[in-house]
Amino acid sequence: MKHALTIDVEDYFQVAALSSQIKYEDWPNWPLRVERNTEMLLELLDERDIQATFFILGWVAERCPELVKRIHMQGHEVACHGMTHQLVYTQKPTVFKEETFKSKKILEDITGESVLGYRAASYSITPKSLWAIETLIEAGFTYDSSIFPVHHDRYGMPGAPLTIHTAITEDNKTITEYPLTSANFAGRRLPVAGGGYFRIYPYWFSRRMLRRAAKEINQPFIFYLHPWEIDSQQPIVSGLSPLSKFRHYTNLKRCFPRLKLLLRDFEFTTVKNIIAKTENLTTFDYRTVPSET
Repeated sequence: MKHALTIDVEDYFQVAALSSQIKYEDWPNWPLRVERNTEMLLELLDERDIQATFFILGWVAERCPELVKRIHMQGHEVACHGMTHQLVYTQKPTVFKEETFKSKKILEDITGESVLGYRAASYSITPKSLWAIETLIEAGFTYDSSIFPVHHDRYGMPGAPLTIHTAITEDNKTITEYPLTSANFAGRRLPVAGGGYFRIYPYWFSRRMLRRAAKEINQPFIFYLHPWEIDSQQPIVSGLSPLSKFRHYTNLKRCFPRLKLLLRDFEFTTVKNIIAKTENLTTFDYRTVPSET
């Protein structure tokens, strides 16, 4: 079984864990490292003859259009990660709509192809921001991968489906949803989709939980990583809380070697390819999800 490999293309200074110390308006003052780090990932994938889905931030695409072109020319799927990496539930719907349409157009102008997929910053489509799905449909996306069916302090939608499914929205419209991977562990739903979890858990545990998740849902799991997670030389931001420091900096040196092991132990392809081969999707009516304030 081939699983979905996804790369969220953003730089270290844009992540939510550092937002208490680095504001959006200060981003241009920080050294840009995303191009170098993404090229390292592209080289590795080329060596292994693997195609992945790259969810690219519009802010990055504007400044690194040649990087987007390289991703596309190597046969990877170009997808959208929004414009400014702000948590969706903190944005006004009008601002989210403007940024979503803008970022999609930037990527399509660079590649000359339609962009089908979207992933929200920090998986921030939650019960507080389900209205965003309507915007994604209006913008022309055919699938979303923003919903994490787990408990978390910043994101999560416990009780949402674990499998790829058809999401029904408030206006009775539909879009395919590819939720982030979780696994049953000791009676709890444990996030195992990648990123910080991949760096913090021992590799043997991630491998076991990913295998368990795929068996549990009888579908390919979806894995994600950020280019900054293979960059142990990135600038260190001071003034962070212990939790934010732990989430961002733990095991950066170990991430790239672990990724090589992951690519050895599992087969991967793009999100688009997996969705195209997945039949008889179940449906889930997101109008039944209790809203939060």
